Amino acid sequence: MKQFNVGILGATGAVGQKFINLLQGHPWFTITALGASERSAGKSYAEAVNWIEAVELPDAIASMTVTDCSPASMKGVDFVFSGLDASVATELEGDLARAGIPVISNAKNYRTHPHVPLLVPEVNATHTEMIKAQDFDPSGRGFIVTNPNCVAVPLVMALKPLMDAYGIQAVALTTMQSVSGAGYPGVASLDILGNVIPFISGEEPKIAAEPMKLLGRLGGDQTVTEARFPIDATATRVPTIEGHLLSVKIKFEQKPASADEIKAVLRNWKHEVSGLDLPSSPRTALKVYDDDRFPQPRKNAYNENGMQVGVGRVRMLEFFDAGLVALGHNTCRGAAGVAILNAELLVKQGFIQ
Repeated sequence: MKQFNVGILGATGAVGQKFINLLQGHPWFTITALGASERSAGKSYAEAVNWIEAVELPDAIASMTVTDCSPASMKGVDFVFSGLDASVATELEGDLARAGIPVISNAKNYRTHPHVPLLVPEVNATHTEMIKAQDFDPSGRGFIVTNPNCVAVPLVMALKPLMDAYGIQAVALTTMQSVSGAGYPGVASLDILGNVIPFISGEEPKIAAEPMKLLGRLGGDQTVTEARFPIDATATRVPTIEGHLLSVKIKFEQKPASADEIKAVLRNWKHEVSGLDLPSSPRTALKVYDDDRFPQPRKNAYNENGMQVGVGRVRMLEFFDAGLVALGHNTCRGAAGVAILNAELLVKQGFIQ
């Protein structure tokens, strides 16, 4: 496999740091540029960053000089990962794509663009065809691909096999989202310790909207016909560190016969990147637990380097047809990790060369 030079935008932030952590020792990708704000540019990475990852800052990264996020500063990379704040991502990511540099973004800014894929490889790998309709770069080399909200990732991975088997009429869910989802410094300790905050600003609309694009069907015009069923979401912040737990209730078009039947569908799911041998792809993308006490954030969020989604408490209900809980590591599977998996898929498909 060809080796690729990679830039990271927003490299000093929480998601940028997770990119750096997960890319250490990657067999295809080597970090060669670190972009951040103007106040960090010109400093060594060690001077510019407040390192919050649970591993030591790699020496090779610590000594690198931070640049700004302009196309000139990213010259020489094959593509960039973006952990930029939404306040600056639209302009900076667009400039890079127009300059012929592919952008694999964790930011929300381009997720609703009609020709920008919103991508979870196991769920909608074919949506990368949307890239061909983008007009950022006339040569076709520069483009943007996004990954979704950190709750939408485990949600759609749990829903996709069930939607294919039974059809879905409606979903209701409550999220229990860890403090790391708020970035750094995040939630004040006196607000969250021993407490639950029953609202997270801006989360619920994304949870309702983004699965519709992810679960939609790609048309011949490289646009997606979105899925159409309501999702009612309540987003809460809880005092866990990593891992978002979702309590999900589903109304199906065709009601399953039993909880065991639902578990079998989930366990037997042949997802869209099975057999592609992507380095970040977990051996078991969706793990189903029979013990109703699992999955748990502290015990299971880090399974398979944080890239596995856990599903448990599968049960039949009275008003809704079935219920389950789903767990995803929010900064790995829900942010940097899924973006790296997206890049690996784009290499396999020939979009990144």
